[in-house]
Amino acid sequence: MITRDRTAGASRREFLKMVGGGLLVVLVTRDAFAAPALGLTEGRRPDNQQLPEAVSAWLHIDEHGAVTVFTGKVEFGQGIRTSLAQEVAEELRVPMSSVSLVMGDTMLTPFDMGTFGSRSTPQMGTQLRRVAATARERLVALAADHWHTDASSLTTAGGRVTDPHRRRSIGYGELTAGRTITENVRDDVALTPAAQWTVAGTSTPRVGAHDLVTGRHQYTSDMRVPDMRYAKVLRPPSIGATLASLDAGAAESMPDVVVTHDGDFVAVTAPSAPAAAKALGALRATWTPAPGAPPSSRDIYDYLRHTPAAAASGGGREGGPSEPFVRGDVAAALAAAPHRLTHTYTVAYIAHVPLEPRAALAQYTSDAGGDRITVWTGTQRPFAVRDQVAEAVGMPNDRVRVIVPDTGSGYGGKHTGEAAVEAARLAKQTRRPVKVVWTREEEFRWAYFRPAGVIDVDAGVGADGIISAWTFDNYNSGPAAIRPPYPIANQRVTFHPSDSPLRQGSYRALAATANHFARESHVSELAHMVDIDPVAFRLKNLDDPRLRDVVQKAADRFGWPGTNHGSGRGVGIACGFEKGGYVATCAEVSVDKGSGDVRIVRAVTAFDCGAIVNPNGLRNQIAGALVQGVGGALFEAIEFDHAVVRNAHLAAYRVPRFSDVPAIDVVLVDRRDQPSMGAGEVPIMALAPAVAAAIFDATEMRVRALPMAPDGLKVAAAAGSR
Repeated sequence: MITRDRTAGASRREFLKMVGGGLLVVLVTRDAFAAPALGLTEGRRPDNQQLPEAVSAWLHIDEHGAVTVFTGKVEFGQGIRTSLAQEVAEELRVPMSSVSLVMGDTMLTPFDMGTFGSRSTPQMGTQLRRVAATARERLVALAADHWHTDASSLTTAGGRVTDPHRRRSIGYGELTAGRTITENVRDDVALTPAAQWTVAGTSTPRVGAHDLVTGRHQYTSDMRVPDMRYAKVLRPPSIGATLASLDAGAAESMPDVVVTHDGDFVAVTAPSAPAAAKALGALRATWTPAPGAPPSSRDIYDYLRHTPAAAASGGGREGGPSEPFVRGDVAAALAAAPHRLTHTYTVAYIAHVPLEPRAALAQYTSDAGGDRITVWTGTQRPFAVRDQVAEAVGMPNDRVRVIVPDTGSGYGGKHTGEAAVEAARLAKQTRRPVKVVWTREEEFRWAYFRPAGVIDVDAGVGADGIISAWTFDNYNSGPAAIRPPYPIANQRVTFHPSDSPLRQGSYRALAATANHFARESHVSELAHMVDIDPVAFRLKNLDDPRLRDVVQKAADRFGWPGTNHGSGRGVGIACGFEKGGYVATCAEVSVDKGSGDVRIVRAVTAFDCGAIVNPNGLRNQIAGALVQGVGGALFEAIEFDHAVVRNAHLAAYRVPRFSDVPAIDVVLVDRRDQPSMGAGEVPIMALAPAVAAAIFDATEMRVRALPMAPDGLKVAAAAGSR
């Protein structure tokens, strides 16, 4: 079985027949919903209740009261299947158990740009709340018509409409039984204030958790279909190498093995994964290296600083050339500042290392309309991957379907559809289902990386302890959260795109982690230079009440500054704002004086993302971000030379282990008067600069490079980073 989801093999028309009559909430062309920020598709009003393929259906309530919701967002472990269902249940006044989501299916769900940028809750959550509220109001109107009474006197709860005056009620399914009723999404519908939430705002258990922990859930790599073939793709020995010659005779002589050779694309398909691996090993190829002398990880920062790019590179990469942000007279303010500090910070390329490597299963079929390709794959952008597949196999978009099963993490690393394209090309050629599963080594060598970067910071502080001047130049790592949250009167901030020698793209929080590391590390150094406590210095220089609040709450919960620092123990703090989320993290570290090894002992994070939809889910998000941030802060870095990634195995690329995880304490700031936003990425940003400050507190050694302790602090000491 591919999946237990009854919608998996259905077209939109077939699905609508499958679910039968009921209330269907659709989107018609309306400027309020055509906003690019929502990434929604247009639909058109159905004629005679026959829904054309172009209609974007958001919600269906069947005759039994079961609610099916459609969204192009995907579940990558962040819990949005649960939180979006909570928001629908809240507005529709139904129990969570009656709500199910169809997610990331390009044939069944409305168009969506992708699951990234912490947009699912603030944008899709708000959209689905409008959809559910529209449905609720329509159901109340139906009940009023049924009872010949005033709709304003009716209430809704538990999937029923109630007339409290006459003590009667009717279920949602009963109101629509035997009919298909369509309703257009209203942008002016009244939404339930967060202060009145009863389902949203609670720690609802994660949908599908039992299947995940018992192994029943099928990831793409688990899927099987009859007559399926397993594929392996021949990779070049170095980045940019081209195929010079191929001897496939030995592989082609193997039973039931097919070799595909199309330009530089070479792959084998076989009846089993071991047979495919054996056939791949039998190929004999020679390659021509890419011209030029590519830089290595040893000289990458000088290369990035001096090799500008006209445009950013692919893989979901953020940013492009931009004009500097300038305020005030920066040069004069720097010259006049009684205290001035200039330093450079560097950030290494790092890999996403998702729990589930790239995988795809492609199935070829043919009907009266021509060829079709259906692809199951883990991607954050199913509609974009559909377009990539369609182009690769030479089919119209409407003949390609991409379905995204709940997937084992992405962190911004699965915007593109490499495995999907490979599987689809091979399925079309062999006319059989083909599955491609990347190895961990392929992930390390051929997926894209979080960009490396060089950041120059120059700042001045007045005699009153106020930051008076600020310049910030980021080379390559990106512009996310590049401007300081401090209201500095004189500042110049610039992002300089570089010609990256490695493929690079989105990563959790994009460049906000790099920019916060440089900025908050520099702020901690400024505080030390003027002999002001780091917490007091930040509060002195911040005017945003929400950011000040998380700084104070983190410090209070941490017991700032504590009594353990000194003699190899140290504490640090950092804060920041991005995508509507406010974060402050305090960290305590211990440093072994003999080896120089660093361990993060504990971390306290205070976080404000507005109204909290699922407190326990948010705690998990924050804890997960902190654990992921440990790797990037202390030891994760891609090593490369001669266009070859040298540490392409987990034995050589250190990710956080259980022993690396600090004691984590999370302070949630639930602001029911503010929109929900910024939860998915923002919590990772403040850990690295807080740890850097704590290392200084413990050792009087400044570390201005990520990772900070790949081999203990011996490397930092040798580099003269005191």
